[in-house]
Amino acid sequence: MSRTYKATGINLKTQVFGESDRLVTILTKEYGLLTAIAPGARKHNSSLGGRSAMFVVNEVLIAKGRSLDKITQASTVKSYPGLAKDLGKLAASQYLAEIVLSQALSENPQEELYELLNEHLARLENVSSNDSLQVVPYLCHAVFQFLALAGFAPEVDACCLTRRPIIADFGAARNQVGFSVNAGGTISLAAWEKLRSQNQTQQEAPSTVREAGGSYIVPNTELPHDTYETIHHSVELPTLTKRLNATELFLFQQLSQLDISNSDAVRDIQDNSWLSVEQVLRQYAQYHLGRSIRSAALIDSYFAANYDATV
Repeated sequence: MSRTYKATGINLKTQVFGESDRLVTILTKEYGLLTAIAPGARKHNSSLGGRSAMFVVNEVLIAKGRSLDKITQASTVKSYPGLAKDLGKLAASQYLAEIVLSQALSENPQEELYELLNEHLARLENVSSNDSLQVVPYLCHAVFQFLALAGFAPEVDACCLTRRPIIADFGAARNQVGFSVNAGGTISLAAWEKLRSQNQTQQEAPSTVREAGGSYIVPNTELPHDTYETIHHSVELPTLTKRLNATELFLFQQLSQLDISNSDAVRDIQDNSWLSVEQVLRQYAQYHLGRSIRSAALIDSYFAANYDATV
C-alpha cells in the first residue's frame, strides 16, 4: 500500500480526538475496517464535519501515518438522514453497527458486509415513522442476515437434535418447539424431554453408564488381555432459552428470506411477538460474538414503551 490510498466506506464509530479532531472507524469495501483521524472535523466550518458523522458513506483519500492514518479528502456518496430523526431507527442502526464492528476484519476486503449493511440501513430508514414497532422486524431480519453471512445463523427450519423439519402448527394447544442458544437454534420439545429423561436415568443408575467387560483371548495366544470397559456417553442436554409459540416460530423462519418487506410477517403481526424474537436473537448473537450489544438497552426501553402505548 502506498503512502496514500483511496477507499469507499461507511462511518460506524466516532470519537473525540485532540482539541478539534475526530477519530473515525470506517467499514470500507477495499480494506475492511480501518480507523483514521478526521483533522479539524469538530470545527464549525470544517468540510469534514458532516462527512465524519455516523452512517455517512464517503469516498476518502487517506494518508498513512506512523500510528494513525489521516483523512485528507472526503466526498460524500450517500447518507441516511432519516435514521437520526427517529430514535427507534437510530437505536436499531447503532445495534447493527455494533454487530458489524464485531464481525469486520481489518486489511481485508469486506465488500459483501459493506453492501449488506447499507441495504439494511436503507430499509430501516424507509420504515414509516407512524408505526415505530415496524422497526423491530427489520432489525431482526438484519441481525439474522449478518449472522448468516458470518456462517453461524441459527437453525430455524429443523430440530437441532433430530434434524427433522419443524413446521409452525397454529392449531397446537401447547408450544411444541424450543429455542436453544448453545444447541444452535430450534429443537423439538418432545426430543428435548426424551433426552432429559435419558440423562436422568443414567445419572440415577451409574452402573448403566460404565459397564465392566471381561478378559478376552487374542487369537493365536493363550494369555488374556487387559480387562476392557464399555463406556456409554450421555448427550449433553441443551439449555432451553425460550419455548416458542407457533407465531414466534413462523417469524423466525421468515428471517431466512432475502427480503421481508412484503411479507405478511411484517404487515400483519401487530403484537409483541417480534419483540420476543428480537430478545432471543440478541442472546444468540451475543453468545456467538462473545460480547454484549450495548445499544440493546435503548431497544428495550424505547420499543417496550411504544408497545405498551399501543395495547
